[in-house]
Amino acid sequence: MSVQWFPGHMHATKKAILERIKGIDVIIEMLDARLPGSSANPMLAQITEGKPTLKVLNKQDLADPVRTEAWLAHYNAKPGTQAIGLDAGTTAPARAIIKACFELAPNRGGMVKPMRVLIGGIPNVGKSTLINTLVGKRATKTGDEAGVTKQEQRIVLADDFYLYDTPGMLWPKIIVPESGYHLAASGAVGRNAYDEEVVALELLKALQRPYGALLEARYKWGWTPEHIAALKDDELLAAIGRKRGALLPGGRLNAQKAAEILLTDFRSGALGRITLETPDEYAVWLKAALKVEAELAAERKARLAARRGG
Repeated sequence: MSVQWFPGHMHATKKAILERIKGIDVIIEMLDARLPGSSANPMLAQITEGKPTLKVLNKQDLADPVRTEAWLAHYNAKPGTQAIGLDAGTTAPARAIIKACFELAPNRGGMVKPMRVLIGGIPNVGKSTLINTLVGKRATKTGDEAGVTKQEQRIVLADDFYLYDTPGMLWPKIIVPESGYHLAASGAVGRNAYDEEVVALELLKALQRPYGALLEARYKWGWTPEHIAALKDDELLAAIGRKRGALLPGGRLNAQKAAEILLTDFRSGALGRITLETPDEYAVWLKAALKVEAELAAERKARLAARRGG
């Protein structure tokens, strides 16, 4: 199964960013701290190439703090990039964001040269909630459905600081399979684009070794982390279903209901502080995906050449 979701309004968002980018001083990309690699948009990186970038790892209160530090170090090591972590409990987030932007573009500031910042990110990453916190009022619509914001907005954070908010945007082809599953598990992908049972099984694969103790704490099976790590993903999903009463007549497992329970527990933070990927893991996945894409491109080129030759 491949998870893909790029509805029509995302094409419009890409076009709006391309039109706006020439007058922008700094790019803020909101990332989900639970999946910092998978939630980084390669299309946004491509169309904003060369612009100073602030990576904001949002929802860090839901993420593994050790892995968050590793991701912050990873992004801070990149040229022209800063990374900070934020969550709903962060005090004075506007101050931290404005400070970081002026460090990235120190030649901007004042009414003559106001700072112009574009903020983007995947759907449901918490961008609208953050902006409402920044301006102290309900400036943008929020919700737990992917794709709530549909149009660009300009928000004045200070007299010399203009923030351009763009709708949540994915990219036309998610080439890293793990990223597709992680994005779906986080709620960044529309519900009609994936099978919840499949995504739940992939989520369990990511959780059972590093976070077996958290699974036990939530579902109270009486198992050791080692036992949980040794089980198959479908066995774990069945165990969740039985523990939570997700059963059909005759005691058969309601796998759909069990999947919904797991995904809800992950998204809400009920499972604990979890990050689904490390920088090293994501690098391996991306390398493998790029190799597959290169092989597919070579095959398409060979088939086209054969047709022309025939």
